[in-house]
Amino acid sequence: MKTRIFVTLLLATIFLAMTLALPAFAQQSSSDSGTQATPAPSADTAREPLPSSTPHDFWDGDDPNLGSLILHPFARKAWVRRQTEPIKDRINELDEITGENANKIKDIDSRSQHGLQLASEKTNLADQHASDASNKAQTANLAATDANTRVSSAEQMVGSLDQYKASTQTEIRFRPGQTLLSKQAKDALDQMAAPLKDQHSYVIEVRGFSPGRGQAAITTSQKMADSVVRYLVLTHNIPVYRIYTVGMGNTPAAGEEGTRHPTHARVEVSLLKNDVLSAQR
Repeated sequence: MKTRIFVTLLLATIFLAMTLALPAFAQQSSSDSGTQATPAPSADTAREPLPSSTPHDFWDGDDPNLGSLILHPFARKAWVRRQTEPIKDRINELDEITGENANKIKDIDSRSQHGLQLASEKTNLADQHASDASNKAQTANLAATDANTRVSSAEQMVGSLDQYKASTQTEIRFRPGQTLLSKQAKDALDQMAAPLKDQHSYVIEVRGFSPGRGQAAITTSQKMADSVVRYLVLTHNIPVYRIYTVGMGNTPAAGEEGTRHPTHARVEVSLLKNDVLSAQR
């Protein structure tokens, strides 16, 4: 079956080729006969023959013949190149334009990114400055609050410097004409001064009273008070600046009825404390 189809196609091809070749053969025969009948031109009228037309390709419009039909391919590379060359030029031009646009877009994007980065950096710097300013303001506020607290404390302390209250009071009696301390007097002073070790914010008031008159009573009362102060300083290391001594003479003591003068020699020792200053230490 395949052999019959192949033979049929071959015979059809040969027949088609012969059919197309017969007109060309007839045209060539008539041309030759016409040439023989034409007389030769004289020397005077001789001219160059017209150039024959340039043979064209089968696909450019020549009459088909058997050789062209069998040997010529359906499409040559040169023809395809001529047809596709303009298209390639346009494609290359479009590629160049596309490349330029891509570069421009890339450059614009790069500039935009750089601008955004600079704006972000400036924003971060501004935020940092604002945070620093806020921290400094808070520090200044805390410092002002602390200063106000210290000023208030200082005012309170200054106002409380003279607010001493009587804590304990001891009376030391002397025999007439004597200024020496008895054992009973020393024991009373020890009992009062022992708790004052390593304490602050206290003062000791020592007042001497003596019967008699005038300057003699004042001198005697001062000597008795001095003996008490001497014992406190030497025995208990009481600072001198915390002791205030006064020789009252025969002046009536506070709280005594009327204006009765003292009838016996004595020294009143009062311990005064400042509870506010003691609590702040």
